[in-house]
Amino acid sequence: MKQMVSYIRKRLPAIVLYIALIVIVLLMGWLYEIPSEGLGYTLLLLAVTAILAGIPDAARYMRRLRQLQDSKAQLQADFPELPPPEDLAEACYQEMLTLLYQQKMELESGTAIRRKEMLDYYSMWAHQIKTPLSAMHLLLQSLKKEQMESMEQIDPEAYERFLFFDRGLSVELFKTEQYVEMVLSYLRMEEMGNDLLLKSYAVEPLVRQAVRKYSQMFIAKGICPVVGELSGEVLTDEKWISFVIEQILSNAVKYTEQGTVFLGMEGTTLVIRDTGIGIRKEDLPRIFEKGFTGYNGRTDKKSTGIGLYLCRQVLEKLGHTIRIESAPGKGTEVRIAFGRTKVDFRD
Repeated sequence: MKQMVSYIRKRLPAIVLYIALIVIVLLMGWLYEIPSEGLGYTLLLLAVTAILAGIPDAARYMRRLRQLQDSKAQLQADFPELPPPEDLAEACYQEMLTLLYQQKMELESGTAIRRKEMLDYYSMWAHQIKTPLSAMHLLLQSLKKEQMESMEQIDPEAYERFLFFDRGLSVELFKTEQYVEMVLSYLRMEEMGNDLLLKSYAVEPLVRQAVRKYSQMFIAKGICPVVGELSGEVLTDEKWISFVIEQILSNAVKYTEQGTVFLGMEGTTLVIRDTGIGIRKEDLPRIFEKGFTGYNGRTDKKSTGIGLYLCRQVLEKLGHTIRIESAPGKGTEVRIAFGRTKVDFRD
């Protein structure tokens, strides 16, 4: 129906001209008192001519329209072969389309090359920065080992100050390492489908490993981790699900000044609940948006707005879901559902 309407609109000038011709013939027949038989014969001849000319023209238009629709469907994969132009104007339009497509491909190719170079550089930087960070850890441990006994015996007060600074430096080094890991995860996420190893893992080792990793941050802030029931297994990727749990733990510790952080299973859902400052109601719908920091992030001045975005992207690719409930002053509850939904292997 739409094709026929489109054809009528395209041929409207010719149709109007044909109707005007019929009106002129009728008017001439009336003025010159032409017999009705002759007038009827003339009108019949005009009708037959219109039909003989219109049917092939309409069929050709419909066929050409289908060719263009097929070309449009192929456009996402590659520039299609367009039907031969009917006139110079259409040939000019097709040349313009071809030039625009070539420019688009050149632009996409240049952008892809620059992006790959950027990703290669930042990947190399993220790997290389780990070396001085590891060296700083070793130097700090060596200094602690050398000075501990002598300071404790000579000046207990100086020893306490040394332990205070040692814990502070260790925590800051740990944070720096986590930021580097976040950068690497962000860079790898686009090719995550090539890096998945889906197996059945027990939940408890995954959670306890993350809690141990963040133990010094728990100690530094005086927060108590409470580990509940963690029975059950989940079909997932160990590296990526550990990254998600660690990100959630990092946020829980970061925004909790006192109290506890609870981790436990409810059915097939991992629950991580803190007693922190909570999230404002108006910020909740946007917390998974890339770069969104919300009221807490603007107050803290150190939030990147990337962590929860990465968590959601990773979980969607793993076939899991995440939901967050929170209120200011009442803490935050994060629920990671391990239900077996469709796993996204696309890059």
